[in-house]
Amino acid sequence: MADANEIRPCAAPGWFAGSTAETLAQALKKARWRLGFLLALMFAASILDRSNVGFAKDALRLDAHIGDRAFALGAGIFFIGYALFEIPSNLILYRVGARVWLSRIMITWGIASATMMFVHGSVSFYVLRFVVGVAEAGFSPGVVLYSTYWFPSKERGKFLGIYYMGLPAALTLGSALSGLLMEKMNGYRGLHNWQWLFLIEGLAASLIGLLTYFVLPARPSQARWLDASQKIALEEAIANEEALKHSPRGSIAALRDHRVLRLVAIYFAIQAGIYGVVFYLPSRIAVIAGTQIDSRAGLLTAIPWVCAFLSLRPVTGWADRVCEHRRFAIAMLLLAAVGLVASTRVTALYASLIAFSLAAIGLVVVQPIFWTLPTDYLRGTAAATGIAMIGALGNLGGFVAPTLKEVADKMLPFKQGGNLVLAGLTLCGVALLVEYGVRFGRGQRRLVLETAEHG
Repeated sequence: MADANEIRPCAAPGWFAGSTAETLAQALKKARWRLGFLLALMFAASILDRSNVGFAKDALRLDAHIGDRAFALGAGIFFIGYALFEIPSNLILYRVGARVWLSRIMITWGIASATMMFVHGSVSFYVLRFVVGVAEAGFSPGVVLYSTYWFPSKERGKFLGIYYMGLPAALTLGSALSGLLMEKMNGYRGLHNWQWLFLIEGLAASLIGLLTYFVLPARPSQARWLDASQKIALEEAIANEEALKHSPRGSIAALRDHRVLRLVAIYFAIQAGIYGVVFYLPSRIAVIAGTQIDSRAGLLTAIPWVCAFLSLRPVTGWADRVCEHRRFAIAMLLLAAVGLVASTRVTALYASLIAFSLAAIGLVVVQPIFWTLPTDYLRGTAAATGIAMIGALGNLGGFVAPTLKEVADKMLPFKQGGNLVLAGLTLCGVALLVEYGVRFGRGQRRLVLETAEHG
């Protein structure tokens, strides 16, 4: 049985009671699948355009004269541009709506990603990676904020679990596609294979952005596929939950909030771990398999992400049912640390794939579960600002991870020392989650009691 301090808002017994329970359940089911898969497709395009640089790493060194240190800095500098514009982007989304702003983000980042085909030398690499980050700023925090307009706490983890399927899907199918483009497109129409890689995958994101503008409803009231009673039931459930949140008031208060600052640090640890794996897994698997970064390496690289994809739905649903999001997040980060440590101790291909699969499951599944923590707490402009700050500063883990791993691999007296450092960062995330529960658990219990009383 859960400790009293660990009861989550989703456990409120009266939340789905009453005559509208069936109507609300139908509305939530429709929204979960209609919105979830579209947003997962958008997220997949995002991850593909962030991670395809890992497939181009060796070719960029030969054709564009980018060394290992320059690659590590350029791979990470994306997150500087992303972080600088995250909060303004989320505040604009709060004002103009998700349909307009998320589609704008996708169209511009797709164009910016396609311009990576013009990279020549480290300076152009840094500049274009920075521009891609600026263009994409606000996307994932915007989706997290958008989820609070549609899903109460008890349903949010499952919905975000569907959204996060886009991450392993991109790294599964996208890995195979990227490997195929690198293998088959070199010299076609006078372009290098890595140029085709950036061009095709970037323009695909822009096309999905155009689709988004026409099919994504900003709020339940705008959804043509909900009937009037379903719209009312869903909006009332959201409004009742929002009214009971003990959120800081306004943007400035959210920026200074101690709970938000702790969540920033936890998300930083998660992002450092995931991007340490994303940027270097293709080249690592290619080395172990004794091959180039081609279609075979792409298929092998996809295996850990397939495992993560298959784990998302059952684990996030389980976390929602038992209302133990923080403890599930701790378990996932511990699993990721085990996988990262194991990856440094094995050299056989299949053992390495098992180790990286454990790391991928932990680092992917923890993310939708993590986002239930700030969305259970923040509302209004504080939610727009706080969620964006967590995304902005936390994503700097993606900037730090490539350089940190590169330095650790060269300076530590054992092979794959960088992965041990990344494992250490995930364990820091575990410690912070434990402290977060100890410090703030009772505040969550008060919210549960008030929710039950009003339910």
